[in-house]
Amino acid sequence: MYPEYMQESLKKVVRTRPERLKLAKSGKELYPLMTDDERKEILDKFHPDYQPDAKREIRIGPNKGEKITTEVADLLESYSRINPKDFDLSNPDYETDVLVIGAGSAGFAAALLAEENGAKVILDTKLRIGDSNSMMAQGGIQAAVSPDDSPALHYLDALGGGHFDNKPELVRALVSDAPYAINWLSETGVMFDRNPDGTMKLKSGGGTSRLRMHSARDYTGAAICRTLRDEVLNRPDSIKILEHQPAVELIKDSNGRVAGAVLYHLENKEYFTVKAKSVIISTGGFGRLHIKGFETTNHYGATADGLVMAYRVGANLLYMDSVQYHPTGAIYPEQIVGFLCTEKLRALGSQPVNKDGDLFVHPLEPRDVESSAFIRECLERGNGIRTELGRDGVWLDTPLINKISGPGTTESDLPAMVRQFGRYDIDITKEPILVYPTLHYQNGGIEINDHCETKIPGLFVAGESSGGVHGRNRLMGNSQLDIIVFGRRAGKYAAKYMKGINIGKLTLDHVYEYEKEVEKLGVDRKKIAPMVLPDYVPESVKKRQYSTHYEGTLR
Repeated sequence: MYPEYMQESLKKVVRTRPERLKLAKSGKELYPLMTDDERKEILDKFHPDYQPDAKREIRIGPNKGEKITTEVADLLESYSRINPKDFDLSNPDYETDVLVIGAGSAGFAAALLAEENGAKVILDTKLRIGDSNSMMAQGGIQAAVSPDDSPALHYLDALGGGHFDNKPELVRALVSDAPYAINWLSETGVMFDRNPDGTMKLKSGGGTSRLRMHSARDYTGAAICRTLRDEVLNRPDSIKILEHQPAVELIKDSNGRVAGAVLYHLENKEYFTVKAKSVIISTGGFGRLHIKGFETTNHYGATADGLVMAYRVGANLLYMDSVQYHPTGAIYPEQIVGFLCTEKLRALGSQPVNKDGDLFVHPLEPRDVESSAFIRECLERGNGIRTELGRDGVWLDTPLINKISGPGTTESDLPAMVRQFGRYDIDITKEPILVYPTLHYQNGGIEINDHCETKIPGLFVAGESSGGVHGRNRLMGNSQLDIIVFGRRAGKYAAKYMKGINIGKLTLDHVYEYEKEVEKLGVDRKKIAPMVLPDYVPESVKKRQYSTHYEGTLR
């Protein structure tokens, strides 16, 4: 239920709706797509990545001298959580062929393919298996399977969406494997939406030239993640699961290979060591860093742990100056600020309109452009709707969906959205929702090749932790595809790599070397990474916690 002060604006949305609906049904262009020059102009002026304080030079490590996202640079220039001399690496607590760190869909896919290729696997995660951004994804997964589509067209769309900064070999792998990934998921048990004749329903997404979005209602990520989680749980003899034990440092051997990790048990506060012939990082993104102060769609554990660990052992990072802000994050009610409102809402016909009910941007511009248009409408033009807590947003006119796509479409295709807003007495089939860009995705990450290998032998990366496949902006549905395609590839090639490997003497010397460089910067010793969990305790509260000791963000 919307408060009284929003009612006048809501009346204007209702007043302009018939004309906008007529235009949408006419088949004519709803709103002009921006030219390349117009997109560049709006990004330069309004996208958070382009603001003067968004980036700074990283002063140590493989990417020294490059400008990266300020909050990430601050995180990387930190001390370790451990003192290497405390660990007896000659007697590890666990030993395995392949260690997978992170248990979202990328980690599940990697564990399954490693196991199928003959490896004994340990799957380690900081929370419960499945607690991940993968589980929270909504809209869909892309794959070129229709007669008028092709991997080549998908390739061009992904390159264009990424501003042509993508690594071509990774995009080629992504789009070429896509149809096989959909078949694998379907055969494994994912129930994708289908037409009455049994073919898969395909929808559009921002920046795409064809209908290629496969979905499972508006909880596609959960449908995929739950299915793969169940498959992993069905293989207890060859996939060992460690929960609530975030990895905090990688272990190398005397030959310079990555050969395991140090884990920290969140419940009993003990450390454990794992020796492994190969390691796969699938720890996800960095939403809980709250870049530029933005709210986030990300789960509680998205704190860039994999970036920190990989960077310390010498792995390169790529495109860490680029952040994706999803255009439609909830901005009202306050209880769900930052909550993802799937792009599928716009794909099915909802339109972004300002306080006067006027459409001000094409609903399916690429995400960075769409987000920038929302920010411009609110901050420069003053056409946003301000909440009582001072947040600005624009309306997403969701009642149009049933009028454009047919009665009952919202209820059948977007049940999660209906339920989420229904909890606050907002019926999205009758009332629009108030939205504003929210921190959604880490475009860059650890640099890999098409075998998911980093430049450090024995270290593989899959999913949002990796960098290169999406360039500097990701298209809708390519992240769910990314985690499956490269999760499978990481598992396959990590299992292949480990055959015949003889691990040398285990060492954490790289931690000493890295900390020497941090110390030269004069960094406060209280700065510790990986973060592991975000810290939301106000400083005013900490000042009264006289007997509480913090190690970074953890007590």
